[in-house]
Amino acid sequence: MAFDPQSLRYDDRGLIPTIAQDHSTGEVLMMAWMNAEAVTRTLWSGRVTYWSRSRQAFWIKGESSGHVQKLVDFRVDCDRDCLLVLVDQTGPACHTNRRSCFFTAVRDDTEVEIMTPEAQ
Repeated sequence: MAFDPQSLRYDDRGLIPTIAQDHSTGEVLMMAWMNAEAVTRTLWSGRVTYWSRSRQAFWIKGESSGHVQKLVDFRVDCDRDCLLVLVDQTGPACHTNRRSCFFTAVRDDTEVEIMTPEAQ
Protein backbone atom coordinates (compact mmCIF):
# COMPACT_ATOMS: atom_id res chain seq x y z
CA MET A 1 0.00 0.00 0.00
CA ALA A 2 1.41 3.40 -0.99
CA PHE A 3 1.98 5.94 1.75
CA ASP A 4 -0.31 8.98 1.65
CA PRO A 5 0.83 12.01 3.72
CA GLN A 6 -2.83 13.03 3.96
CA SER A 7 -3.45 9.90 6.07
CA LEU A 8 -1.58 11.51 8.98
CA ARG A 9 -3.39 13.38 11.76
CA TYR A 10 -2.29 17.02 11.59
CA ASP A 11 -3.24 19.66 14.14
CA ASP A 12 -5.61 22.54 13.35
CA ARG A 13 -2.72 24.42 11.69
CA GLY A 14 -1.98 21.48 9.42
CA LEU A 15 1.18 20.52 11.34
CA ILE A 16 2.50 17.32 12.88
CA PRO A 17 5.31 17.12 15.50
CA THR A 18 8.42 15.39 14.22
CA ILE A 19 11.21 14.03 16.38
CA ALA A 20 14.67 13.63 14.85
CA GLN A 21 16.80 10.84 16.27
CA ASP A 22 20.34 9.81 15.35
CA HIS A 23 19.97 6.47 13.60
CA SER A 24 23.26 5.04 14.86
CA THR A 25 23.27 6.17 18.51
CA GLY A 26 19.55 6.50 19.29
CA GLU A 27 20.16 10.02 20.63
CA VAL A 28 17.13 12.31 20.38
CA LEU A 29 18.35 15.38 18.51
CA MET A 30 15.42 17.75 18.12
CA MET A 31 11.72 18.23 17.59
CA ALA A 32 10.24 20.37 14.84
CA TRP A 33 7.07 20.57 12.76
CA MET A 34 6.12 19.24 9.35
CA ASN A 35 3.09 19.77 7.18
CA ALA A 36 1.99 17.41 4.40
CA GLU A 37 4.24 19.11 1.84
CA ALA A 38 7.28 18.90 4.16
CA VAL A 39 6.57 15.17 4.59
CA THR A 40 6.44 14.74 0.82
CA ARG A 41 9.61 16.77 0.26
CA THR A 42 11.47 14.79 2.94
CA LEU A 43 10.48 11.43 1.48
CA TRP A 44 11.22 12.54 -2.07
CA SER A 45 14.60 14.20 -1.44
CA GLY A 46 16.01 12.26 1.51
CA ARG A 47 16.88 15.62 3.13
CA VAL A 48 14.73 16.33 6.18
CA THR A 49 12.48 19.31 5.51
CA TYR A 50 10.48 21.06 8.22
CA TRP A 51 7.89 23.83 8.34
CA SER A 52 9.02 26.92 10.23
CA ARG A 53 6.10 28.36 12.18
CA SER A 54 7.92 31.64 12.81
CA ARG A 55 9.00 32.20 9.19
CA GLN A 56 5.96 30.49 7.65
CA ALA A 57 8.30 28.74 5.22
CA PHE A 58 9.94 25.39 4.53
CA TRP A 59 13.45 24.84 5.81
CA ILE A 60 15.73 22.01 4.85
CA LYS A 61 17.80 21.14 7.90
CA GLY A 62 21.38 22.22 7.27
CA GLU A 63 20.63 24.31 4.20
CA SER A 64 22.35 27.37 5.66
CA SER A 65 24.39 25.86 8.53
CA GLY A 66 25.73 22.77 6.77
CA HIS A 67 24.39 20.65 9.65
CA VAL A 68 22.45 18.37 7.34
CA GLN A 69 19.98 15.67 8.33
CA LYS A 70 19.97 12.83 5.82
CA LEU A 71 16.87 10.66 6.16
CA VAL A 72 17.59 7.03 7.06
CA ASP A 73 14.10 5.91 8.14
CA PHE A 74 10.69 7.58 8.40
CA ARG A 75 8.28 6.29 11.06
CA VAL A 76 4.68 7.06 11.98
CA ASP A 77 3.39 6.55 15.53
CA CYS A 78 0.38 4.38 16.39
CA ASP A 79 -2.07 7.32 16.48
CA ARG A 80 -0.63 8.78 13.25
CA ASP A 81 -0.21 12.16 14.98
CA CYS A 82 3.56 12.19 15.52
CA LEU A 83 6.54 11.33 13.33
CA LEU A 84 10.00 9.97 14.05
CA VAL A 85 12.75 10.55 11.51
CA LEU A 86 15.91 8.55 11.97
CA VAL A 87 18.72 10.58 10.51
CA ASP A 88 22.39 10.72 9.71
CA GLN A 89 23.23 14.06 11.37
CA THR A 90 26.18 16.14 10.17
CA GLY A 91 27.33 18.51 12.91
CA PRO A 92 25.12 19.81 15.71
CA ALA A 93 21.35 19.53 15.37
CA CYS A 94 20.49 22.49 17.62
CA HIS A 95 20.68 26.12 16.57
CA THR A 96 22.66 26.72 19.79
CA ASN A 97 25.47 24.63 18.23
CA ARG A 98 24.83 21.67 20.53
CA ARG A 99 24.49 18.10 19.32
CA SER A 100 20.90 17.96 20.66
CA CYS A 101 18.26 20.54 21.50
CA PHE A 102 17.65 18.59 24.73
CA PHE A 103 20.66 19.94 26.63
CA THR A 104 18.86 20.98 29.83
CA ALA A 105 17.88 18.41 32.46
CA VAL A 106 15.82 18.95 35.59
CA ARG A 107 17.48 17.13 38.47
CA ASP A 108 16.51 17.54 42.12
CA ASP A 109 14.25 20.45 41.12
CA THR A 110 17.17 22.27 39.48
CA GLU A 111 17.89 22.94 35.82
CA VAL A 112 21.27 21.55 34.80
CA GLU A 113 23.00 22.12 31.47
CA ILE A 114 24.23 18.67 30.44
CA MET A 115 25.73 19.55 27.07
CA THR A 116 27.93 22.43 25.98
CA PRO A 117 28.07 23.95 22.50
CA GLU A 118 30.43 22.29 20.04
CA ALA A 119 33.60 24.15 19.07
CA GLN A 120 33.26 26.06 15.84
